[in-house]
Amino acid sequence: MGDPRLNSLHLEPLRRREFRLAREVLLQARGNQTIYAEGGLESIALTSNTYLQDNRDPPAVDLNYWLVDRDCIYPLKVGVNTLGRSSENDVVVRDAFISRRHCAILVHIQSGCELHDTASKNGTYLNEKKLDRPYRLRSGDQIRICERKFTFMAKDDSLEDPEHSPTLME
Repeated sequence: MGDPRLNSLHLEPLRRREFRLAREVLLQARGNQTIYAEGGLESIALTSNTYLQDNRDPPAVDLNYWLVDRDCIYPLKVGVNTLGRSSENDVVVRDAFISRRHCAILVHIQSGCELHDTASKNGTYLNEKKLDRPYRLRSGDQIRICERKFTFMAKDDSLEDPEHSPTLME
């Protein structure tokens, strides 16, 4: 595995097996266009881990998708965006109860985003429902990992219904 964000060597054998299964589901869900776009994007603002910005200001770069918490904005790039306490994640969350590689948001080049739990110890919640498989994200969705809450935002949320339940990925 070449991506250090998805490394599982630190896990005990049972959790390592669960993580690797979750990782395979995540990576297989990308699709050819998304895989191609992951390698071709060269935006400086979106290549560093955990780009932070005061959330009272609008995003400084032209973003299609981002997370917002109580303090900051976290841009999401096309491809795999990992969340967890490891410094190698795209969104680094400093909390001892959050797994090193807790969950991931997969941003497709054309078909929206989906949330994957990566076999985290304490689970990932979407709109207060514990994830048991990947779910499609819609603007305004609430993502909770342990006690940290994030709101998923989309640039073009005019077509999204804010009163929806999580949509199962097929």
